[in-house]
Amino acid sequence: MLKLRRTKPGNPATLRTLILGAGDAGGAIVRALRSTPDYGLTPVGFLDDDVRLRRTSGLAVLGRLDDVARVAHETQARAALVSIPSLPGARIAELIEQCADAGLLVRHLPSFLAAVERDLLVSDLRAIRIDELLGRDEVHIASHRARGLIQGRRVLVTGAGGSIGSELCRQVKRLQPAALYLLDHDESNLHGLHLELAGSGVLDSNEIIIADIRDRPRLAQVFAETRPDIVFHAAAHKHLPLLERHPCEGVKTNVLGTHHLVDLAVEYGVARFVLISTDKAADPISVLGATKRLAEVVVQAAAGGPTCMASVRFGNVLGSRGSLLTVLADQVAKAQPITITHPDVTRFFMTVEEAVGLVLESATMAEYAETFVLDMGEPVPIVDLVHKYAAAVHLPEVTIRFTGLRPGEKLNEKVFSDSEVRLPTAHPKVWATRSSEVPAELPAMLDDLYAAAAINDPVGTVARLRAMLPDYQPSHQLPAPVSAGAPYADGF
Repeated sequence: MLKLRRTKPGNPATLRTLILGAGDAGGAIVRALRSTPDYGLTPVGFLDDDVRLRRTSGLAVLGRLDDVARVAHETQARAALVSIPSLPGARIAELIEQCADAGLLVRHLPSFLAAVERDLLVSDLRAIRIDELLGRDEVHIASHRARGLIQGRRVLVTGAGGSIGSELCRQVKRLQPAALYLLDHDESNLHGLHLELAGSGVLDSNEIIIADIRDRPRLAQVFAETRPDIVFHAAAHKHLPLLERHPCEGVKTNVLGTHHLVDLAVEYGVARFVLISTDKAADPISVLGATKRLAEVVVQAAAGGPTCMASVRFGNVLGSRGSLLTVLADQVAKAQPITITHPDVTRFFMTVEEAVGLVLESATMAEYAETFVLDMGEPVPIVDLVHKYAAAVHLPEVTIRFTGLRPGEKLNEKVFSDSEVRLPTAHPKVWATRSSEVPAELPAMLDDLYAAAAINDPVGTVARLRAMLPDYQPSHQLPAPVSAGAPYADGF
């Protein structure tokens, strides 16, 4: 196991940290931080509800747990560690929310103790200075307008259990919606998210919804029961190489599922609908990009009605499930070579917080089915990011193995297609585009596409995608169908 490399005392990059809980666990935390300065947290004091406690491990108890906002301001703290193992889950969730509202980076005792170990430290992405990896300052996007939009309204988030959907739910909950409905087809993800948000795993809330966005009758039931005012649509198939092999599944979820939600949003009087898309939708060469671009078209086709529509294109989101950093962390932890597709490959990157902030701010700015994009500066060479990551987790050297671009992958991404016009918005770091008129024959073409996907005909499905999207240029020939015979229908 590699040893942690110590930094010089007083390293200005460390974060001033409050320890919530002055008992034995809190004292152990302080000793661990002092012996491992390169973790980047400098303890400045304790908070504890036990008035008998005055000092622990040489640090003063500065107030009660609910004084976190005041003490954070007085001490200029930037982070907080919750170190009371016996605290009920609901109280922990309440404290975490108070810390987050005070602008503190929050950690909970079990995850921190695990992260002290070297092999798990590299998988704890919050220990890394993300702005150093991005090569730019992180953009804080969501304004006070987001609270005005969300507060007191019913919000539905699809794909709520995913990395983007769950962070969106966390931030929406802080904005005090009247109700926050968590929709996902993965019950395990929903259970974990509800445990975090509610501090309970009883799962007795009507706000937890198991549903598949392909199932229109089930979605209609959900809309009839919940009557959402705002819908954030994060559910999607987004694994690029797998969708190249299974284009019909991409159409069923990314296009048809979005179509169901858009239609129902209009039917049930939803005020605002926001689709989460991808930069791969700009001049797509992959099934992922094509299906997401077509989902944007479906959203644009509903413009001008009672529901305000918008789409948001993300770059690669650092720290999301399956993202580059999670793959890097896994390979480093297993002492494997770092795999990169090509020496010259570049990507646009953003943090999860930037991504969610962009979604919330776009919801406030949308007028006529615009597609919004964050100004992410220059694309980042993947090789450079790997070396910065290695330095951040104190690896003396890394072995890189180049594997070659996979089908559907670009050497360099773009956020707007060559045919799109970039428009300024009310936010200096957010741009928008409005596409050309939606073709009158779109409904009939969509029906043909859905029919091809329904009988699991990959060649016919891709051919129809190409016919509908002139900018879609597949990067390769499709693999042979799973069956040597005719395409097969669902259920057979």
